Amino acid sequence: MRTNPLFAVLRVCLILVLVVFAGFPIYWMASTALNVNSQLYNTGQVPWPQLSNLPELLEELAAVPILRWLVNTGLIAAGTTVLSLTLGSILGYALSRFKFHGRGLIGFLLFMTQVIPEALLVVPLYAMFISLGLLNSLWGLVLANVGFSLPVAAFILKGAMDAIPYEIEESAIIDNCPRMGILSFIVFPLIAPSLAAAAVISFFAGWNEFLFAATFLMDRDLWPTSVGLASFIGQYETPLSAVMGAALVFSLPAVAFFLLVQRKIVAGLTSGAVKG
Repeated sequence: MRTNPLFAVLRVCLILVLVVFAGFPIYWMASTALNVNSQLYNTGQVPWPQLSNLPELLEELAAVPILRWLVNTGLIAAGTTVLSLTLGSILGYALSRFKFHGRGLIGFLLFMTQVIPEALLVVPLYAMFISLGLLNSLWGLVLANVGFSLPVAAFILKGAMDAIPYEIEESAIIDNCPRMGILSFIVFPLIAPSLAAAAVISFFAGWNEFLFAATFLMDRDLWPTSVGLASFIGQYETPLSAVMGAALVFSLPAVAFFLLVQRKIVAGLTSGAVKG
């Protein structure tokens, strides 16, 4: 069938509008970062980036350990993602394939973890981290974030595993394939979109970490970028251009990660929603 030229033009125009709408916040951050503070607070922001102000912006960012903060953020996000997917896949497989007493209760308790706000757990977690020696540690933040992202990952992966015919696994069991081998070489390739969706949710849970990091980390060199950005806010003055420059550096890796896996996210979130 030949495509209507008018429909093709409208579709291209709609795509361009959506691209501009989605990319405008990044452009505005870059424009704000390349405006000096005197312009932002007095004459007003120039709507286009001024590259002549780039050396001044780099000098302001060099005064803070922005790269160190970015590495800390990446470690927290990567640790949260890997641990959530590892434990979530095992938990999701157990809830999907094994029948045991209390399975419904476990699912209910996992669901209830999403109802409890993080702020409510700050004090008990603080006391627990002191006794376990996890205070002022990035690994402690990873464990705290996994507690919130693991149930979501487990539910997503369980729904995808429910849609896989059990006869495929029975054939592997007859061939003496161990359970972990079935999970690694048979189940995982079939639920790759769901793994991508769970990875994105877990990644951003760790990447956007702020509350626990601001409470549990006392060492400035251990701060993630979110806490570092908050430290720019002063009592009398806030260097808005430096804040936007650091926010742009903080946002670009997350945007790149999302673009790499975005094709599989929708398929992963809807996997297992319809049987048949």
